[in-house]
Amino acid sequence: MLMSSSDKAAKLFYAASSFRVLRPGQHVFCAVSGEVIPLEDLRYWSAEHQEAYATCEIATRRLLGQA
Repeated sequence: MLMSSSDKAAKLFYAASSFRVLRPGQHVFCAVSGEVIPLEDLRYWSAEHQEAYATCEIATRRLLGQA
């Protein structure tokens, strides 16, 4: 059975104000909570750590070293 890109996580390169798709997919995982984040809902990430975050609160705590 063939898997569609909706079945797999995307691989992204995170820049300061954008990201680039390295491997197609429909979602990524939050680096802290493990929550699935659909690409169309992805708003928070760290270019330095190359990680995605599900919410602004999670991103803030992670970047302050509290997560």
